[in-house]
Amino acid sequence: MMFKPTQNIDNAFRSMRLFMLLVVLGCVIVSLYALYQNASMSARLQDKVYVLSNGKAAEIFAINRKDNIAVEAKDHITRFHELFFSLDPDEKAITATIKKALYLSDGSAKKQYDDLVESGYIAGVISGNVSQQIRVDSVQVNTTIEPYTFRCYATLLIVRSTSMVTRNLVTQGRLRGITRTEHNPHGFLIEKWETLENRDLKIEDR
Repeated sequence: MMFKPTQNIDNAFRSMRLFMLLVVLGCVIVSLYALYQNASMSARLQDKVYVLSNGKAAEIFAINRKDNIAVEAKDHITRFHELFFSLDPDEKAITATIKKALYLSDGSAKKQYDDLVESGYIAGVISGNVSQQIRVDSVQVNTTIEPYTFRCYATLLIVRSTSMVTRNLVTQGRLRGITRTEHNPHGFLIEKWETLENRDLKIEDR
């Protein structure tokens, strides 16, 4: 009978130790869960940006560039072609738009522009009061491996005083990722750009 109290104390001690271990384990699990939730919330908050517009706060979400790279690439290519091929009979206007286009490309675009100048095409646009507009129909981009190759299909509309010419335009090149800047917001540079096709589809009298 004298060993019974001792056994009761040992059992109570083991029970208390087990209980404390469970409490400590529970605290560790709760702490780890709290840390995980805090990290997740911080990551979600970093993806949110609030912009003031007309005195109102608008919430916008940031996304990873990889998730949107095809859209950005196509918009960059479209923007470049609109700047390069949209011409009005004004030397300053042409110079301004070409300058913007050259920020988006390498020397291959500058070479094509120089060829247009040397051939007298730009001078003819100015002296002949010619307006040229472009409609980009589609852009195909392979974003598997950088630099990304692309092909652009577009339609040119050339308006002269006596006629209106519709041309089919096909170009190709590749995109290299660079730092985003004010002049190049998408952070791409068009390289090895060349015209594959530029032929008349129809000519209409005015």
